[in-house]
Amino acid sequence: MTQGIDVVGLYVRDQDEALTFYVERLGFRVHTDVRNGDYRWLTVQHPEQPSFQLGLFKPGPPVHDEATARTLCEVVAKGAMPPLVLVVEDCRAAYDRLSRMGVEFTQEPVDRYGAVDAGFRDPSGNGWKMIEARPQPPSEGSK
Repeated sequence: MTQGIDVVGLYVRDQDEALTFYVERLGFRVHTDVRNGDYRWLTVQHPEQPSFQLGLFKPGPPVHDEATARTLCEVVAKGAMPPLVLVVEDCRAAYDRLSRMGVEFTQEPVDRYGAVDAGFRDPSGNGWKMIEARPQPPSEGSK
């Protein structure tokens, strides 16, 4: 039996605002955007990872009551959720490009633990770490 993670969800305060951020600034593409009454199932994908979706979900009915939805939005806005990780080839170049596109960084690129990383948040407050991919050593079969 094959198993795997298909969708990881983020809570966002405004799905249209989140969609603009993830598509126009980070370069993701829309995978699914369907509505069922007031509920909207919205997922995006990184172009280099077509088997993985990031769900951009607004807390509220039918999944949450209004009080829970408000609390979830407040927690996300404070940056209290664990950060997601975006791997890039060149952290400093990606930082420069994304900064020019309006991404607000919480941490400039820093050399740490043998890699370079930076931090930013989406418009809802979800934290991201952007980490430079470490070069992979050649495999035994490629020598």
